[in-house]
Amino acid sequence: MRTKRWMSTIITAGIAALILAFALAQFLPTLRTTESRIEVDINDPELVNKGKYIARTADCVACHTTLEGEAYAGGLPMLTPLGAIYSTNITPDKETGIGNYTFDDFNNAIKHGVRKDNSALYPAMPYPSYQIMPDEDVAAMYAYFMTDVEAVHQPNRDSELPPILNWRWPLAYWQAIFAPEREFIPETNTAALTRGQYLVEGPGHCGSCHTERGIGFQELALSNAESNAFLGGAVIDGWRAKSLRGEYEGLGIWSTEELVDFFKTGRTDLTSAFGAMAEVVEHSTQYMTEEDLYAMSAYLKTLSPTEGRPVNPPNKIDTTTQKLLDGVYDSRGAILYAEYCQICHRADGKGVPRIFPALAGNSAVFSKEADSVLQITLSGGRMPKTPHDRMAFTMPEFNHLSDADIAEVVNYIRNSWTNQASEVDVGDVVKMRHFLTQKPTTGTDIAPDLSIDAASQGASHD
Repeated sequence: MRTKRWMSTIITAGIAALILAFALAQFLPTLRTTESRIEVDINDPELVNKGKYIARTADCVACHTTLEGEAYAGGLPMLTPLGAIYSTNITPDKETGIGNYTFDDFNNAIKHGVRKDNSALYPAMPYPSYQIMPDEDVAAMYAYFMTDVEAVHQPNRDSELPPILNWRWPLAYWQAIFAPEREFIPETNTAALTRGQYLVEGPGHCGSCHTERGIGFQELALSNAESNAFLGGAVIDGWRAKSLRGEYEGLGIWSTEELVDFFKTGRTDLTSAFGAMAEVVEHSTQYMTEEDLYAMSAYLKTLSPTEGRPVNPPNKIDTTTQKLLDGVYDSRGAILYAEYCQICHRADGKGVPRIFPALAGNSAVFSKEADSVLQITLSGGRMPKTPHDRMAFTMPEFNHLSDADIAEVVNYIRNSWTNQASEVDVGDVVKMRHFLTQKPTTGTDIAPDLSIDAASQGASHD
């Protein structure tokens, strides 16, 4: 009898605690929201054009537009370990979009992660980064979305998260713990570096992909001042987003000029953008001004190497090139490379500048995680389309090869020439194949026509 009473007491207390937690969660978002005294003239063409440029730097189109879909109408699936969530319609449609949003509603969603109905937004929306944007820049974006974006009537899709786990109210606690309010704090008095830091930390939200996440799916650091985990590299959506810090596997061997070229065109003589980064170039960075591209690149080059990672390339002699030239195929991987890869990437692994990326000395190839190499080998890839090069080349998929052969050729590439990396096994290939079967095919493969004269715009944040 006493045991039943205890059980009843515990259940009652648990229900009371849940009700209390739910009630408090309704209140927590109000602590994040703000009211602005800014009056936004949405009919000011200069303000609208400024907002258009800022939306490009924030890469809004990449997440809020599907393949062949209407610009900003949402519906892009984003995989989580528990199911897909879908981006929302942010066109000015009054029924299915944000047409009824005031500027304060818009500002609170962008910077603080709180919807018009006072519900918390999923952290797939990078509001932890956007919150350092000044209200004036968000006001310009508001003018652009309300005036220059075409309204599209397209209902938002429900998430595919299982029951209970798709409740939004617990997100209020996530925000309180992992996304505290913060302001932009410049690391230097140099205007260009400050502008670059702002673009990287804020609208560019580089950390969303390039910073490792913790157990709560939070970025381990939101700025360089917090920790050198910031931009230290991470695996996201089956791709290895490389470290943007100063070690060899990061940006240690890149020059500022090469970074500018990469952000503008999506390629250099050594490498090219692929996966999600190809979309970033295609939808965002190619439209940025030369000044902003330089500022961002110069700032990234100031970041110190991640602690414990090598700064210099390995001291390894290339014996691969001569063997391939002599027709000496001493492994199954060598045979596969000669049959499927060598025609483009060449015997020396250096490819053809700006056409076929190098495999030798390419950190995307020999990084600790082999996810990118496995995914692009199985599913192929393409360079971003920009006006700076005549053609955007594609890599075919090789998913017809057996799991054992994929492992062989990937290991060969990761450990040939001067490359040195851990080996993958058949199990890794099987996992990647399974991941790709679950990965949505809907995406922003082709950018909508949102052209802008980037040279004439550039919001300052000095």
